Amino acid sequence: MRALLLLLLVVVCLSVGCLAQRPLPCTSPPLLTGSLSVNEKLGAFAKYTYDALGQRIRLREFGSYDNKTFHLDVLLLYRDGVMYKINYRNQTCCKKRLSRVFHPLAIPQDASLLGQVVLGSSSGPGQGVLVNTWTGQLQMRNKTGKAGGKQDHYMSTVTEFGCIPVTTLFHSCRDGWRITSFFDNVIGLSDPQQLIPPRFCDDAKLEEEEGEEPATFYSLF
Repeated sequence: MRALLLLLLVVVCLSVGCLAQRPLPCTSPPLLTGSLSVNEKLGAFAKYTYDALGQRIRLREFGSYDNKTFHLDVLLLYRDGVMYKINYRNQTCCKKRLSRVFHPLAIPQDASLLGQVVLGSSSGPGQGVLVNTWTGQLQMRNKTGKAGGKQDHYMSTVTEFGCIPVTTLFHSCRDGWRITSFFDNVIGLSDPQQLIPPRFCDDAKLEEEEGEEPATFYSLF
């Protein structure tokens, strides 16, 4: 009898351990600073500052497209419903409407787990990073809560510990597949001033612009 109880206890412990080890959808830290690269029709690198608490994103990007180089500096203030395109060289600022809902860096609850792997090596401590890869679809919504009718597909890889973004493949009907790789990520805001419009933006007038607005972090490129 004692042996049977011991066996049942071992089975229960193993079952609980297996359930505890199964990866679950997660949310990235609300404050992040780092760099990223984009590989699609264009090649681009960017410094990013991300604030999910205040719903603000700053991107300072440079790259090439059709053998031409470009620079882009944008600040998105979702709560204010505006986007600034900033040009420090000319001390000019373009202010445009932003009516999309803020989408945080997170793995949605309805995402499907593709697998868990170690990037690097698992042969010794500190030689690899445990990551989870998820896939699913995103239904975009505007500030009125209405769905945009389009579903964007994604495949996102994040670290098991901390939910730090590593790589995201994002597909939109307009642009096709886009690969974004994150690196040099730091939890927190290294320079909070990056999320405040510069003084020369104070007099910028709101401009109306036709076309699709950025919907997510990955739609800015």
